[in-house]
Amino acid sequence: MKNEIKKAVEVLKNGGIILYPTDTVWGIGCDATNAKAVEKIYNLKQRSDSKSMLVLVDSANRISRYVKQIPNIASDLIELSDTPLTIIYPNAVNLAPNLISDDGTIGIRAVNHEFCKQLIFALNRPIVSTSANISGDKPPQRFEEISSEIRNNVDFTVNKIFEGNSTRKPSAIIKLGLKNEVEVIRK
Repeated sequence: MKNEIKKAVEVLKNGGIILYPTDTVWGIGCDATNAKAVEKIYNLKQRSDSKSMLVLVDSANRISRYVKQIPNIASDLIELSDTPLTIIYPNAVNLAPNLISDDGTIGIRAVNHEFCKQLIFALNRPIVSTSANISGDKPPQRFEEISSEIRNNVDFTVNKIFEGNSTRKPSAIIKLGLKNEVEVIRK
């Protein structure tokens, strides 16, 4: 695993994009602080940059680096969730500008997948996570379902032996406001 992480981190640090397993579905990712790398993903997915992508962190403790003020209810939601949960936070900071929504929000998930955790920890930055498909197509549940168009246009593909026990479905998404308003976006 260490060698695979080392290769992936090298690609990410050089502004490349990777195809990698997560705790949900296979993702396309890059350094979430690199605007040029983020643009590569929008182009590959044939997706407008007005439709945001989420970022993964290796632990909930890192969220405060990328959000000015975390709503109080966020830690309870993270702790109580028994499935992958992405939370959309207001007032994103320290991320690529083209990753942050027009309203200043960003979706962040503290990942629960061994390979991802170690990858993010080694990079010491969050990584973009968007499903490994062209925008509008069904997200692949397994590596074998990823189109050749995606596979052939990333800079590095993580070995599928690191897939682990993913849920094979996208995470739930909840949007929080600073006054602890909660909006369920996706169950």
